[in-house]
Amino acid sequence: MKNNTVGPVKHRFVVLDALRGFALFGIILANFPEFSLWTFQTDEALQRLPSPEVDSLVRFFLYVFVDGKFYTIFSILFGIGFSIIIANAVKKGADGFRIFYRRMTILALIGLAHLLLVWSGDILMLYALMGMLLPLFWRCTDGLLLRWAAFFLLLPIGIEVARAAVGWSLAEVPYGLWWSTCDRFGITEQNFGTWLRDIDGYRGLHQFLMQGAWERLWEFVDGNRYFKVLGLFLIGLYIGRRRLYAAVTPTDAVASQTAAQLSGNSGYSESSEHSGTSCNTIRMLRRVMGWGTAVGLPLSFVYAWSATNGHPWGNITHSLLYTASVYPLGLAYITAFALLFCRTAKAPFWRMMAFPGRMALTNYLSQSVCGVLLFYGIGLAMGADTTLIATEMLAVCVFLGQIFVSALWLNFFQFGPLEWLWRMLTYGRRMPIRKEPSGK
Repeated sequence: MKNNTVGPVKHRFVVLDALRGFALFGIILANFPEFSLWTFQTDEALQRLPSPEVDSLVRFFLYVFVDGKFYTIFSILFGIGFSIIIANAVKKGADGFRIFYRRMTILALIGLAHLLLVWSGDILMLYALMGMLLPLFWRCTDGLLLRWAAFFLLLPIGIEVARAAVGWSLAEVPYGLWWSTCDRFGITEQNFGTWLRDIDGYRGLHQFLMQGAWERLWEFVDGNRYFKVLGLFLIGLYIGRRRLYAAVTPTDAVASQTAAQLSGNSGYSESSEHSGTSCNTIRMLRRVMGWGTAVGLPLSFVYAWSATNGHPWGNITHSLLYTASVYPLGLAYITAFALLFCRTAKAPFWRMMAFPGRMALTNYLSQSVCGVLLFYGIGLAMGADTTLIATEMLAVCVFLGQIFVSALWLNFFQFGPLEWLWRMLTYGRRMPIRKEPSGK
């Protein structure tokens, strides 16, 4: 008889939580230029800011090292998480797919609320909707899973070719709805970049979010984001199903004990950290990092040049550059991170990065709240007047604050507040959030 009351996974892997924290850092670097409204300023307005030359350089390097790479990491981690949920449920004889669908439904509702009430740059709803497709691929062989992943990652290039041949895009539909909504509220190209700074109440923010929802849909369709996300999910599913994350362990016996010590009473799995990473795993990680860097890094410079110069070679070439630079370099980041963990698992850096990673949902949404309060008129109204370099310095400060708050919170509680709510709604029962005293 199957047990449908299985609880959440209790064992955690420090390398996954730390990598999730690292991804959150990259995501705030990528998102804060939109919160500060720097992204929406005209060239003339940017030239009037104190450091236009420095900002141009920062923008270029953001395209090289940040753009797309960290959402690649986050998406792969999402696929790994799916495999862990299903594998855990199978062990306990539970209906893992039902649990997962419930989890994704709740995430979609959280994402919808985020999109319509806080920030129109939400990614959670897309993750939830694409995540609901993952069970369709669960029984695929590893080889077929990778072929499907490659298909979805390469499909946007084919769509760009078809779009150029036909001369029409499905993205024109949400684009029209976007600007008709702008017209209804009096949002124009002239005040688009300052609207959020100049609002004096939530009503103005809500109006901007209404048009922003259509803008976000246009971005997803125009950029073929749903196919990209699904392809990355499938890579994560492949990694998770093969438990490659469990093979990434400290390389000596002393370090194998340290990873458990670093976690304290945090519930990290000790079972997998009993021996060093195998030579085959090390070779595989080095190979992926080497190829990913060799291909992705130089092409990321070309991609950044194309992005900052208005796609001079056309959208097909730009899409090709994105695919050939972002994914290889994102995988190089992941494997370099894993190799560094193998060698330095005793370093406090891993616990520091794991704290925000264990509260990823709470921290992702709190980044939005911080952005609103810093840059919009209902807060400090720093938007449209803040340089890009200052914006990114603020992003670093906010993330450091999240590390501190997450560490403090997890000293007393098992989960982040939103993670706790998400778990209870998923499993349909109240769960304790406070840590039990260590002697019980």
